Amino acid sequence: MFYMFNGFISIDKPPEITAHDCVSKLRKLLKQKKIGHGGTLDPMATGVLPIAVGNATRLLRFLPDGKAYNAKIRFGIVTNTDDITGEVISDRPCPHLPLAEVEQALACFQGKIIQRPPAFSAIQVNGQRLYDLARRGEITESDIPTRSVEITEIRLLGWTLGDYPELDVAIACGGGTYIRSIARDLGEKLGYGATLSSLRRTLSNGFDLNSSLSFEQVDALLRSHSLEVLAPDRGLHFLPKVILKEEDSKRWRMGQTVSRQSPLHNEDIPSGYVRICDAEQNFLGISEANDNGFQPIVVLYPIN
Repeated sequence: MFYMFNGFISIDKPPEITAHDCVSKLRKLLKQKKIGHGGTLDPMATGVLPIAVGNATRLLRFLPDGKAYNAKIRFGIVTNTDDITGEVISDRPCPHLPLAEVEQALACFQGKIIQRPPAFSAIQVNGQRLYDLARRGEITESDIPTRSVEITEIRLLGWTLGDYPELDVAIACGGGTYIRSIARDLGEKLGYGATLSSLRRTLSNGFDLNSSLSFEQVDALLRSHSLEVLAPDRGLHFLPKVILKEEDSKRWRMGQTVSRQSPLHNEDIPSGYVRICDAEQNFLGISEANDNGFQPIVVLYPIN
């Protein structure tokens, strides 16, 4: 007997597979087609990958933006992909690199910075993926568009000496940030070059490692009929909650905009996206609060 799941599963992604591979694997395990992920993660990387199942796929675009990583940066090595999986294009041992210089340079990456994404990335330029252009040798650094990203925290975790010293660092950042680019640029700033040697995502879009499962755990829970997905509004608690009266919640589920006077608790709700709940606190979906009232945007349980 198979059950239809609606909600989120936060996967602890193993190395050497893509986010798309994770979705395909989960589709086979759950025997459900309607599954989508909440942001890519490089094949080399491990860690948090939020995956929406069933009608929760319609909520992916509302998840919060923040991400956090534990990264290891190896100095003295430069690769064409900006991580350890790429072709080595520079090899310069630096056993005497002082940690004090590394810490001073690291501080320059705190806050809003301008970043050049890796040549081997999924960003599109003139309708083509950068990694396709890079593989064909049709892209140069000057062709790659830079972007503004925000690093909210960058913190030293450890330092390993050797011919190719390695820095362990915790990084919290906004969406669109490439940790590979931070590794590359830090190495350039210090004059020896560097590449990302390992990466583990600890937080993504409101989900963390504590709420994440390996595929082996998902499989075991399915076999014991004890798998419970995370609630559809998991990760959305930063949005204001609006509780509607019974009749108004029915009208809202029929796709009708309801008045700002409708909530049971008629506090001042700012304009923008809000969570809609019924009188029993059941999450019904997402509305846009505007001058006209609460306009349905995503209705999880519509009434036809």
